[in-house]
Amino acid sequence: MKIWVDADACPKPIKDILCRAADRTEIMVTFVANQRFRVPESSFIHLTQVGYGADIADDEIVNECEAGDLIITADIPLAARVVEKGALALDPRGKMYDKDNIGQILDMRNFMDELRGSGVETGGPSGFSQKERYKFANELDRLIAQEG
Repeated sequence: MKIWVDADACPKPIKDILCRAADRTEIMVTFVANQRFRVPESSFIHLTQVGYGADIADDEIVNECEAGDLIITADIPLAARVVEKGALALDPRGKMYDKDNIGQILDMRNFMDELRGSGVETGGPSGFSQKERYKFANELDRLIAQEG
């Protein structure tokens, strides 16, 4: 298993958790981003910087990931694309996307997008909390333990 991170919108606490997990478990973690940022020196942590533009980082992740890999993203269309390839996706808030739930989640996302497009105020996500960090870390540990 490799871990791919849709890094531009990934919260820093989640990036930190992933870097610690990479060194602890010796699982390769690749951050894919439009912008450069600092990653710790490690044989197990890599940064791939891609060009600017819609879906360029997403396309890189989809092209490079394989069945059994784990993708960290809050981007539901990206999650649907990697799940279709046989990978798993984990939201930075700890929600798993897999073949059993991604269709319904994508449908709801598209419905909400249509509502926003027609002028309905739907609100945004809540702030990123400590509880969500723990949920993410626990789900990540569970997935890594299953792999081992």
